[in-house]
Amino acid sequence: MAFLKFNKHELVNLSYSLKREIICANKTGAYCNTSIVTCNTRRYHGLLAVPVENFGGGQYLLLSSLDESLVVNGKQFNLGIHRYGDIYEPRGHKYIVDFGADPVPEIVYKVGGIIFVKTILLSPDTDQVMVKFELREAPSKVELNLKPFLAFRNVHSLTRQNSEADTEYKEIRNGVSFKLYPGFPDLNLQMNSTKAVFKSAPYWYNGITYSDEARRGFACTEDLFVPGAFNVTLAPGDSVIFSASTKEVAPRTMSKKFADAVESMGEITSYHDQLVHCADLLKRDLNGRKQITAGFSWLYTGLLRETLMSLPGLTLYANGDTAEFEEILDNLIEDNQERLFRRTTQIEAPLTLPAVLQTYIEYGADARKVWRKYGETVKGIIESYAPGRRKEVSLQPNGLLWAQYDRTALTWMNAYIDGYPVTERAGYQVETNAYWYNALCFAIEMEMKYKSIRSEFIKEWTPVRDLCAQNYQSTFWNPDKGYLADYVDNYGQNMDVRPNQLFTLWVPYCPVDDEVAGSVLSVVDRELLTKRGIRTLSPRDVKYRGVYEGTQTDRDLAYHQGCAWTYLLLPYISVSFAMRGPSFYKRAEWLCEGFFKEDLSKHGVGAFSELYDGDPPHEPHGAISCAMSTAALLTIDHIMEKYSEE
Repeated sequence: MAFLKFNKHELVNLSYSLKREIICANKTGAYCNTSIVTCNTRRYHGLLAVPVENFGGGQYLLLSSLDESLVVNGKQFNLGIHRYGDIYEPRGHKYIVDFGADPVPEIVYKVGGIIFVKTILLSPDTDQVMVKFELREAPSKVELNLKPFLAFRNVHSLTRQNSEADTEYKEIRNGVSFKLYPGFPDLNLQMNSTKAVFKSAPYWYNGITYSDEARRGFACTEDLFVPGAFNVTLAPGDSVIFSASTKEVAPRTMSKKFADAVESMGEITSYHDQLVHCADLLKRDLNGRKQITAGFSWLYTGLLRETLMSLPGLTLYANGDTAEFEEILDNLIEDNQERLFRRTTQIEAPLTLPAVLQTYIEYGADARKVWRKYGETVKGIIESYAPGRRKEVSLQPNGLLWAQYDRTALTWMNAYIDGYPVTERAGYQVETNAYWYNALCFAIEMEMKYKSIRSEFIKEWTPVRDLCAQNYQSTFWNPDKGYLADYVDNYGQNMDVRPNQLFTLWVPYCPVDDEVAGSVLSVVDRELLTKRGIRTLSPRDVKYRGVYEGTQTDRDLAYHQGCAWTYLLLPYISVSFAMRGPSFYKRAEWLCEGFFKEDLSKHGVGAFSELYDGDPPHEPHGAISCAMSTAALLTIDHIMEKYSEE
């Protein structure tokens, strides 16, 4: 990939290489995630993690790592790398001379006169990782030893040496199969060469340390089981493939499957191609059921808000697949009946569904057909906010929604410390009520157009819409400050400068006048805008935390108190184009180019991060491949394409 560039001289420097991660995912929900030198630094890291239906579909790490060593003339060179306490052993990274990802991760080692290449491929449609080893140059034959490190545990947990682990194995074609604990799938370890031999030498490697977890104050050590090693002799020019899979595979098919999978990924020649590639990885199609994964490696699949916010970008603006858009939306609605119609701790999330449908119609969908299919769902969502229907929110006589539930954060700003929300925001929330007004306007308009003007829904909810329109601006607008209150509670307006007011300007039915909108945008420009996203709190605020580092508490204080979120650029850039026209194009271009020109080889290689430090130089953090960030950049790309000619 020509636009993924690495400092080859820095690859051997762990302070450089350990901050750069490989992330591969597939349609089954499996993933492979590690650093570019294959030293695991997080509990989530591993070569093969898969969803296990026996345990509720959660992600479970089977194969943690695979250590390679080369034996030349009786001398062994270990290419693996692990951390034990403060010590790295072995230190195989010192042999790395190059790294690439075009289109799959490839690491080049140089040991004396030996050039040895490792390529990692996660199978696109099965729970399988394949690692190809090539001896490109060597003065003589070389013996390759491969030592698998087995975990068999939840990706959020750590494991310890224990007597319950079943360390016995069964022989399969060109390999062996393990199942350390009941309920897990088999892990089949195979080679495509009949010359490869597995030698049993069971041993627990204790005290493996994950540096990122240690830095954050989490439990950071675990014990991994190594059952033995595969040995095979390679001549110069030879290659061999190692496979780890939940199903036994035919060894003779590995080479073709590997080559076909790489070819099917296609060539990535532009930043848009890279966005589309990442979007594809974030869409899971397990057992024929499509969902969106919020982010890798630890964010969940099928979340309501994250799916709705990222759905148009990952489908309509990635590949124009309207059938996929509807399939994912249909699955989401089916899976979220409780949240959509009865209760949720993110009360604005159900109200974003009408906005998603508005985007779909704007994209070109037939409005009549959309309303015929989804109208009852939208009306049901609105009716669920009627008095007495939800415990966490109540419709007030002024037409606005009041959200309050003891010790609960009821919006997307939902970080907690010791059971207490960092940003509770109880009361009238600015973005919730903007989405509420937009939903009412949309539903009433659709009913009038495609149902009947005498609809009972129109009769009941038109007065509520009118009250909301009458009271929204007067409730949230502060003329002295020149921006909208973040929320209003029993003590009055909370005037923290936050990005939630942006959603007021972004929804198709905006509940404030143009003068207010212009003033709000100016404040966002002045206090929240960065070159990597929109800050979640103004740096002028005493609560502001500009760096997302340290303990869990430190990071939770920063998560919505200063971190810049990439996806918030979407409402900002959309509104800016709407208000400023084509003249904003160069500014938008500057805001986006850094993600591609500077950050693609950082954090998650070739992926788009969840958030950034609010302070310069705005380093990336959070999920290394984030659905909302990827979707936002795809949608912005679409918007900018419309304005480029102008």
